[in-house]
Amino acid sequence: MSITSSAVLVEMSISVWTANKTDKAATNKVLADNLAQASDAAQVRKNLMAGTGLRKEIADYAAQCRLWHNTRTLPWADRGARLLPTSLFLDYKQEANKRRDMFNAMVDNFIDKYPALVQTAHNYLGSLFDSADYPDADEVANKFGYRLVFSPVPDAGDFRLDIAAQDMAELRDQYDTQFNDRIADAVRKPWNDLHKMLVGMSEKLTEEVSDDPENPVPKKRLWHDTFITNAQEMCALLTHFNLTKDPQMEEARRQLERTLVGADIDVIKGSPLARSEMKGKVDAMLKQFEW
Repeated sequence: MSITSSAVLVEMSISVWTANKTDKAATNKVLADNLAQASDAAQVRKNLMAGTGLRKEIADYAAQCRLWHNTRTLPWADRGARLLPTSLFLDYKQEANKRRDMFNAMVDNFIDKYPALVQTAHNYLGSLFDSADYPDADEVANKFGYRLVFSPVPDAGDFRLDIAAQDMAELRDQYDTQFNDRIADAVRKPWNDLHKMLVGMSEKLTEEVSDDPENPVPKKRLWHDTFITNAQEMCALLTHFNLTKDPQMEEARRQLERTLVGADIDVIKGSPLARSEMKGKVDAMLKQFEW
């Protein structure tokens, strides 16, 4: 199956106002007070929203959206566009739109309260406050943005430039090499993620005893539902991320899925036998496949 027909490119770009500004007067004072001989020895940067939390909440939400985006897509370019399996497209777009609406609602709320937030920051910044540091509300609003761009994956050799034939051939060869390298990276990512998860599960399931030779009691571990749910989510994503329909990857996914059937975190937590049986299956997978 061609990558160009089984995936699209998606670029998520989210911008957030940093609300940081260098205070030259305060910086010069710090340098002078400390007898610094270089102008770049120190720098005072002000948090223009000191004492408030709404801007940081937006920044944190943006970071969550970027992380979600990265877990639902595969690498393509070093920065920017990533591969989205077409089988995930509708679910991805629906969730991305919900996140965009939430982001915009948070920004609108921030802009509505901006004058009051500036006053609060004034109270916290003291003599560092300078009203000239603060753009008007419309300018601040333009510093936030949530942008999604979808585009088709170009075919290898698709290089449309009106240049000399020799240069065209060289550029096409270079493009084809980069294209194939990007496909290889995208296909390798699910394998690496699966291997990392299995290694982590095996380590977690390994029984350890205390260092006291006279009292070698088993060490207690903390167990969370995510031990099971993260692996289940990995199985679900691998169904979509196996863009080349690699039979080995599908077999590995099926084996992990079978290992998780009926798995109960409370049973795993309380039963050494259950942990041993699951570890045996996980270790067998680690030995079976070429990672």
